[in-house]
Amino acid sequence: MKDFTVQKYAELLDALLDAGYRFLAYEQYCREPGTENREPKTVILRHDVDRKPLNSLRIAELEAEKGIHASYYFRIVEESFRPDVIHRIAALGHEIGYHYEDMSLCKGNTKLALEHFERKLALLRTFYPVTTICMHGAPTSKYDGRALWQVTDYRHYNIIGEPYFDTDFSRLLYLTDTGRCWDGFKVSVRDKIPGYQDEWNRRGWVFHRTDELIAAIRGGQLPSMMLTTHPQRWTDNPREWRKERVAQGLKNEVKRVLIWAKGS
Repeated sequence: MKDFTVQKYAELLDALLDAGYRFLAYEQYCREPGTENREPKTVILRHDVDRKPLNSLRIAELEAEKGIHASYYFRIVEESFRPDVIHRIAALGHEIGYHYEDMSLCKGNTKLALEHFERKLALLRTFYPVTTICMHGAPTSKYDGRALWQVTDYRHYNIIGEPYFDTDFSRLLYLTDTGRCWDGFKVSVRDKIPGYQDEWNRRGWVFHRTDELIAAIRGGQLPSMMLTTHPQRWTDNPREWRKERVAQGLKNEVKRVLIWAKGS
């Protein structure tokens, strides 16, 4: 069976449910510190809505059917921001967060980026009481969105968590479908946890295909984790599936060049 289909994603969720994992939205994790210690089978389910918001809605509906709550981080740009979709995903019981990229959009101007962040956060809060935010990697931009927090504290905006700052990765495995695979840290510019990845590699917690990840879950090999997906990659439509596969392959080659250039 093809990877990165909605059907395959459903199999992944079923494997986690069958293995006894408890699902948390990120805001719930932030409000329940130490939950991964008390409950050794915990999954923080995070979705970055970079584009194709209707794909996110389909995933959100599937999760709701299974009694699962997750976090959906929306960019405030045309290819992601769909008020009707945001309303519907929130109505299903999922968390809505801001997938911020203000430094990139404002070309590194910190003052403008902060003002932009405040406006867009306020806009998103008209749909949901946003309490967590998450950086958009923006691999082709030279600006890291997290640099914004070198001049101020996001907690001043009643934000209780940002995954790259407020997650205890010493107790949580991080898995992401960046690169349209589960070992995309190899071609990721920013969506990775370098301080812990070597240890995860040593333990053998590295997977390429979803079937490999499912097998590890069913075999009881994995700890609590944060699982991040980009729903635009998951589709049962053959034409969209092929298009996404080709496009992501090209993007991965570009990111390899960017990583090489940065390290040279």
